[in-house]
Amino acid sequence: MFKKVLNGLNQKKAKVFSLFLLCSFLAWFISNLSETYESRAYFTLNYRNLPDSLLLGKNSNNQIEAKLRTSGFQFLYYKVFKRRIDIDVSQVKFQNGGYVMSEEALRRQIDQQLSQNISVLDLDRSVLDVDLYQVDSRKIPIEPKLNIQLQQNYILDGKIKTSPDSVIVKGPKNEIDTIETIKTAPIQLTNINEDFSSEVSLVFPKGLENSIFSVGRATVVGKVSKFSEKVFDVPIQVLNIPEGYQIRTFPNSVTVLCKATIERLKEISASDFEVVADYGQLDGSESSKLFLEITESPQKVYDIKLEENTVNFVLKQQ
Repeated sequence: MFKKVLNGLNQKKAKVFSLFLLCSFLAWFISNLSETYESRAYFTLNYRNLPDSLLLGKNSNNQIEAKLRTSGFQFLYYKVFKRRIDIDVSQVKFQNGGYVMSEEALRRQIDQQLSQNISVLDLDRSVLDVDLYQVDSRKIPIEPKLNIQLQQNYILDGKIKTSPDSVIVKGPKNEIDTIETIKTAPIQLTNINEDFSSEVSLVFPKGLENSIFSVGRATVVGKVSKFSEKVFDVPIQVLNIPEGYQIRTFPNSVTVLCKATIERLKEISASDFEVVADYGQLDGSESSKLFLEITESPQKVYDIKLEENTVNFVLKQQ
């Protein structure tokens, strides 16, 4: 019984002693962190404000080492977390065939982004080489690669659209001058009877390692409407009648079949069409038929077709 009590007291003393040592160490550690030190720290570089005429190459430095004077607390932070420094590329200068930022400009940018109780004593380089190259810029239209199968009696109402409708590409002139269009990834739609919208990736040409594109995806949109048919009786006009003659066609009108949306067909009349027969096409032949052609028709229709492509005629001298 006595041994158990003694062991319990010894364990409590050991815990108290361990806690005392820990607190003493923390007090010493905190006291030392509050003092001022000189040491080196690494910063990750983030380039920004690139001019439109320049692009950042793959060989740019992405890290810099600096000698700092500050408290131990600050150094502990920079040792654990690599601080990011923004580099304003608009301040670089072109020298000896390359783009560089002077030590003065670099130090100034770093100073502005550090807290006031941190002093930059030294940098690991006198100038910062920035891998930049001249680029051109072009606006390239996006072309949807769409295979669509509509239900019977349904049509595409208007053109297929993409949003955005174009891509801005920036790169070396010899790379981007050959690009005519940027196509979407294939889109397969079947049994469609309503408006559709499909987001899809863009497919960029190969061999453009030094070019960048403003967007990588686009939305392809189409309007689908149900269509119907309507027949219009349109008078035939004859052109290039010989002087001193008159022509009579049999019949004097022709049927035109028009396919459009039901709403659009309600707006269309026979006067919206013009069907002509050109006597000059005979060119002296003795044919008794003239070929018919639709020369005027309404907009926003799916299909227009003549029921007859020729017409009989009689030429009489006046």
